[in-house]
This record gives sequence, C-alpha cells and structure tokens, in this order.
Amino acid sequence: MAEPLVGVIILNTNRKEDTLACLSSLQKSQYQNTLIWVLDNASTDGSVEAIENKFPQTRIINLTENKGYAGNNNIGISAALDAGADWMLVLNEDTILDSWAISNLLQFAISQPRAGILGPLVYHFDEPGVIQSAGGIITKNWEAVHRGQNEPDQGQYPEPIQVDWISGCALLVKKEVIQQVGAIDEKYFYYWEETEWCIRTRNAGWQIWMVPQAKIWHKGVQRKYQPSPNVTYYATRNRLMTLSKHHAPLSNRLSVNLSLLRTLLAWSIKPRWKNQKSHRNALLQGMIDYYSKRFGIRRKIKILE
Repeated sequence: MAEPLVGVIILNTNRKEDTLACLSSLQKSQYQNTLIWVLDNASTDGSVEAIENKFPQTRIINLTENKGYAGNNNIGISAALDAGADWMLVLNEDTILDSWAISNLLQFAISQPRAGILGPLVYHFDEPGVIQSAGGIITKNWEAVHRGQNEPDQGQYPEPIQVDWISGCALLVKKEVIQQVGAIDEKYFYYWEETEWCIRTRNAGWQIWMVPQAKIWHKGVQRKYQPSPNVTYYATRNRLMTLSKHHAPLSNRLSVNLSLLRTLLAWSIKPRWKNQKSHRNALLQGMIDYYSKRFGIRRKIKILE
C-alpha cells in the first residue's frame, strides 16, 4: 500500500529566517512523501530567493492579494488537492517539527478512519519543555482555550485524545474532510478560523485528535504574549460569527454579548484600564462589524477618541 501523499502548506510574510528553519526541520523529517508549498505574501526580505536557493524542491506561490490566514492558506490547500495530496498539513512558518511528527500523526490517523483533523503536541519554542497547546477546548460560554497551556510537560498527556479544535499553527487535514465540509471560511480572515473549521468538521461526523507522539515547537504565542488590538478585533467579531454560524443557544449568545459589553464598559470608564483604549476600540468595532455583517480584513476607521 502506497504511503499517503502529504501536501505541506506554509504561509510566509517577511519571515525569511523562520520559514527557512521550518523547511530545514521538514527536510529532516522521517516522512518524505510530501510536497511542500510556500505561499509568499509579497515579502520584501528576500524570502523567495533564499527559499529557491536553499530548498529548490519547494513550490512557491506568489500571492497577489492578502486574504489572511484563511484565504491565503486556501490557495495552498487547493494547489495540494490538485496535486493529488491525501492529507494537507497547514503549518505556521515559525514552527519547528520533530523528525517523527508527520509519521506519528499519519500512523495514528490510519488507525482511526474517522479522524478528520489531527494536531501535534505543541511546545513553546523558547521553553522547549513547556506546553503551548495540547489541543483546544470550547467552553460552555464559547471561549476557545488551549489545553495544558504553559504547563511543564510531565507526561500528563500520554495518549491521543479527541479535542474540540486544533491550534492553527499545525493542522493535518484529511482530503475527504475538505471535499465534504469545504476549506477554511475566508470571511474569518484571521483568528477563530481553525476553531470553526474543526467545529464544522466534527458536526459532519469526523473526529478531531491531538496526538502527543507528534511534537512541534512554535515561536508564536509565548508565555508572555500580549495580543494586539487586531487580535481583539478578530477574536470578538469571529467569536460572535461562530456562535451564529453554528446555532449556539440563545442563552450562550446573550451571555457572550453581555460579557463583551461589560469588558467594553470597564475599558472605557475604569482608570486602571486607561491604557486599553486601542483594545476597547477594537472590541467595539468587532461587535459593530459583526452585526453589520462586515467580514474579511479589518477596516481602518475611527470609532472613539
């Protein structure tokens, strides 16, 4: 039986050194039946030339329009499907893979025919023994949180486990899932898109698994990570969109909206939050754009002074 073909998709925007390091780790992979695409988002740091020089087998797609994590990666997913890939591995450019990561993901996937999306155990790059994500949980109040975040790895996640969602820094997705439920929803642009993709996949009867025998290290979302106002905007708008798209109970929708309004009020009137002005504006814009049905990339507007 032939080994499944894995299409690896990496989005790069002026992150030459990170992308080269990621490709280097892929080059050392024990699993070699792969085709690799780098989607370059108009980089000006010499990324394309460096990749062509050091990794000539890598296929480069020069993007002509920034469609965010969602739309840009969909271009790579489409290319991989056209090339006959059985699985799509969507990777952040700032990830480093253990040499057995892909092999261990696929070995488990083959043993579970309804496994549709799988992810590795993700560690902080700057703290190699500290967990960044052991899969994701969606709480009763529709918050997307990482299992095990910032826990030292003491073997507390020894076996593969079904989870609600997988971190977007590394998702292995079965071809049949995409054929059935579609690719990433491009209205999200950025943030929550991988969570919604997993929800959609589970609702179609597939399983989402975190496989701890597959390990990667991710440079983003460090322990002291402070989200930007753009993250506040997309997290707000896209969380509300997910509640609506997947028909969350009215009680959940009311609870989430009340929570957002309380945060908005606190960031507006409490002196200790006076430095949160940009996040307050982003949260308000996210709510306004959701209810106005404005999706895709965030518009540059003035809301409050």
